[in-house]
Amino acid sequence: MATKELPDGIAILDFGGQYCHLIARRVRELNVYSEILPSDAKRRDIEALGNVMNLRGIIFSGSPSSVKAQDALTLDPDILEMGVPVLGLCYGLQLLANMHGGKLEKAREYGVTKAYIDDPQGLLQGLNQCEMVWMSHGDTVFEAPEGWVPLAHTDRAPVAAMVQPEKQIWGLQWHPEVVHTEHGQEMLRNFVLDVCKAEPNWRPLDAVEEAVDKIKAIVGDGRAIIALSGGVDSSVAAALAARALGERLMAVHVDQGLMRENESEGVYEAFKNRELRLVVVDAKKRFLTRLKGVIDPERKRKIIGEEFIRVFEEQAREFKADYLIQGTIYPDRIESGITKNSDTIKTHHNVGGLPSIMEFKRVIDPLEDLYKDEVRGLGERLGLPKSLVWRQPFPGPGLAVRIIGDITEEKLSVLRRADAIVVEEVEKHPFHDKLWQYFAVLTDTKSTGVKGDERAYGYTVAVRIVESIDAMTANFSFAPWEVLEKISNRIGNEIPSVTRIVYDITHKPPSTIEWE
Repeated sequence: MATKELPDGIAILDFGGQYCHLIARRVRELNVYSEILPSDAKRRDIEALGNVMNLRGIIFSGSPSSVKAQDALTLDPDILEMGVPVLGLCYGLQLLANMHGGKLEKAREYGVTKAYIDDPQGLLQGLNQCEMVWMSHGDTVFEAPEGWVPLAHTDRAPVAAMVQPEKQIWGLQWHPEVVHTEHGQEMLRNFVLDVCKAEPNWRPLDAVEEAVDKIKAIVGDGRAIIALSGGVDSSVAAALAARALGERLMAVHVDQGLMRENESEGVYEAFKNRELRLVVVDAKKRFLTRLKGVIDPERKRKIIGEEFIRVFEEQAREFKADYLIQGTIYPDRIESGITKNSDTIKTHHNVGGLPSIMEFKRVIDPLEDLYKDEVRGLGERLGLPKSLVWRQPFPGPGLAVRIIGDITEEKLSVLRRADAIVVEEVEKHPFHDKLWQYFAVLTDTKSTGVKGDERAYGYTVAVRIVESIDAMTANFSFAPWEVLEKISNRIGNEIPSVTRIVYDITHKPPSTIEWE
């Protein structure tokens, strides 16, 4: 069998910056593979990526730290001797300057800033003389190291871009990966395709064969179960696993009592006629018993993650399976803190929420390096129904993380109905095609209202409607007023215990898409 040609790729060292994942995403948009490693990775760790890609360049991310701090993050200097171009962004620029004798001082810049291009070479070629860029830093390079060429400046940063021409080591003080940098993607394209000379020869659809081969190699002649929620991620993972294992795979759908209206019934109907052994487990009582009185969202996620595993272990024992397959995707791992310098934003029940002791030989995540839109592309290639591939995401912990505070049967009933109303009204309107998610949240705030001619004191429901490409960032939607009005009227009239409906107008960041 012919050896498959590896794609060209870029290694990204994560120094803890909030935009590290966006760098990887933007590189992939150029059809060049990218892989994130922690900042303390050694040269040998980067060289080990040679089994998945042809290394063409390295990018250093930003960081919330200062290069002058006692515990400042640094890097293996041998990485700079690997013979491939390097690009340091924000902290990465400061680190390079500090390592090579440049002069740094405290000078804060935050937000959209004018950058003046003094020498439009390399990754800055073809840009305007004045570019609007996104800054987020406290340290500033005032003098470039000896042998380095300053390329750009701002009103507060004398050296906002620089290059060491012999070794092709570049630095930018701003963040080209953020959409607020007007021509940021052009800058990254210049670096990846022109400076690094990477061939745009990677496609996420290539991951089908890779994922199938990965599952076969790990499971061998054994058996596995797949956690099937019915969402796009688990459905695509199930289709891949079925292709790899056939009858040696069993799909397990757990109705944990935290599903949307008619969710479990819909999952059964969607998969009953596919060539996939499916078991639906009614686990409502055990989940709700364990969650009784739990308020903290991280505890909710941990409990749900552990209880899921216990159910899967029971089913695996009956099926004589040693492996668990999940639909974990890249954003799940990032938000759960996959590298030591990344903060845990929230634990995902299928990543950081997993218990430390499990009966499985291994948990397999065939989609772990893909973003949501890439997973959708796989789903289409695998022939899954469009309605399934393009359905809006739903959190693994279900409605538990859309009920603020403790979880009760009454609250679940209220939220299910409110959420169904939001979905029904949004999907009647053409604007829903551009939306990422739309749902209801039951807050822990009660407020006074009037029902009929009497005073009422009831729940407050928040409506969340967002637009996004990959869930790493999101904007609240400017939903048509008539849609919001219809949602508000229906929830207020059809659910007696709700007295107030509010609309969430927060972007991500600073918030996450889900409330918990």
